Amino acid sequence: MTKVLFESIKIGIIKSNLIAMIAGLSMAMFVHKIPFFDKIGNMTLALIGTVFVIGAAGIFNNLYDRDIDTIMERTKNRPTVSGIIDVWSGLFIGGWIAVGGLIALYIASPLSAFLGFLGLFIYVVPYTIWTKRRTIYNTEVGSLSGAMPPLIGWAAISPDILHPGAIALFVLMVIWQMPHFYAIGIRRMEEYRAANIPMLPVVKGIRRTYVQMNAYLVALFLSSFLFWSFNPYIAVVNAILSLGWLILSINGYRRKQEDKWARSMFIFSLNHITVLLVMIVGYSIGAPLF
Repeated sequence: MTKVLFESIKIGIIKSNLIAMIAGLSMAMFVHKIPFFDKIGNMTLALIGTVFVIGAAGIFNNLYDRDIDTIMERTKNRPTVSGIIDVWSGLFIGGWIAVGGLIALYIASPLSAFLGFLGLFIYVVPYTIWTKRRTIYNTEVGSLSGAMPPLIGWAAISPDILHPGAIALFVLMVIWQMPHFYAIGIRRMEEYRAANIPMLPVVKGIRRTYVQMNAYLVALFLSSFLFWSFNPYIAVVNAILSLGWLILSINGYRRKQEDKWARSMFIFSLNHITVLLVMIVGYSIGAPLF
């Protein structure tokens, strides 16, 4: 039963987004010189609330996408497709954990709850229902939801989400998601085509996706300077990783092995964001100790 629940709430997405949320939370504590244990309650509530809200978004997405999930190889065995979790059970579970998550976030900070609701709404309505099956810009819409976790974490500590550090994290997450999901789109292109989902590589082809991917990688490189006031080393690491990713994109594409190229781009994207977010968390927590 635990496995079924984890598959329904997309546990992999929850894990990756938690790192981003913790980065926002820890960075806010560092910026405002707040001792770690002074906000332990807010931190715990933010963790619980974020897990629940993202889990609810995953369930609602799975319920709505049951028809196309049956077509795609990587999703055809989801509990919502096989019938292990029916529509009403899914709505019940998703509804309750959404409410529970938003309450936890509200106790931590009303602004965190608002951002959690906004992320949930964008993922379910503008992304899943409105744009995923209608436009090549579905990825851009979905990226707004995917960039909410660091803001949720930041808001649990401080309401100043327009602080340069919070903006830097948000911009980083929005831009990073584009080449990451384009790589997935290329790898799963025929599955998306069969399911009639207008991903960029399906509609515009590999060449257009490659050009657009590189444009976002240049933007990702430029976003490094947003972190300079926080920590120059993190800014430099982001710049180096982004430049390395761009070089990998150019060299890999020239070899004309599209699947291998897309796979290497996908793997690099995971390493890029993991290294950067772990560095942010490590510096934010560790620097005040020295």
